[in-house]
Amino acid sequence: MASIKRKKGGGEGGANWMDTYGDMVTLLLCFFVLLYSMSTIDQEKWILIVQSFNKDAEISVDDFPRGPDGDNDAEDGNDMPMTQDEVNEEMEMVLEYLAEYAAALNASSDSMSDEVTFTKGDNYAFFSFPNSVFFRGDSSTLLDAGKEELDKLILILNEHKLYIDEIEITGHTATSLVEYNARSDRRLAALRSAEVTAYLQDNSEIQPARITGSEKGQWMPIAPNDVEENRKKNRRVEIMISFSDTELDNPFEGSIEQYYTRTEQENPDPTASMYTDTAE
Repeated sequence: MASIKRKKGGGEGGANWMDTYGDMVTLLLCFFVLLYSMSTIDQEKWILIVQSFNKDAEISVDDFPRGPDGDNDAEDGNDMPMTQDEVNEEMEMVLEYLAEYAAALNASSDSMSDEVTFTKGDNYAFFSFPNSVFFRGDSSTLLDAGKEELDKLILILNEHKLYIDEIEITGHTATSLVEYNARSDRRLAALRSAEVTAYLQDNSEIQPARITGSEKGQWMPIAPNDVEENRKKNRRVEIMISFSDTELDNPFEGSIEQYYTRTEQENPDPTASMYTDTAE
């Protein structure tokens, strides 16, 4: 009786699928080596590679690499959004700089009545400047020494302008010892506020829409008007700087935007031709 012989499987070269698998692993290895070699791209070599595929290719080189959001205005391509912790650290650093600025002013003052009052909160900094820092008595002409002090403040504001929501300057006077004149009182307070406001606008990088001026005249005293020492305290210019917990790009965003929303007014376009540099 004839017997059936079984064929031995697997031949001398092993299973055929091993060849395919080996090729795939080799290709994967080459792929990862290629990725690794491109992790740091030399600009000149990259241009040569592109032109080797297409000689007519137009290649533009940006001054700064593009960031992850496609923006091209951040140095070194670092336009990743900041975390809330990083924003808080930035805000705290600004407030510390402003506190040091106030301390330096007081260190150079001649008397207690000339000292600057500084208060900081979570998202704001408040300065109360005696009029003697910026103005002479009954004058609204900004002193050169006052401009120098504002220049120091402007350096800090410019460095952190993306976080400044609004700057409000308020002028105050003391009770007049002669017959009260509302026009003179309000006008002097308003002119002093306007001088500081205009100087900040002309010399800082803060959006003008974020700088506002106002006056209270003699109607918000911080000391009795009984003696001259107290009256000096009431003659003052206050600067309130409020910060936002995000970077601000829109000049009408934040408190300014909220004002127009509440009053149902349309936001003016600062670039419109109807607006000129000359006030009427």
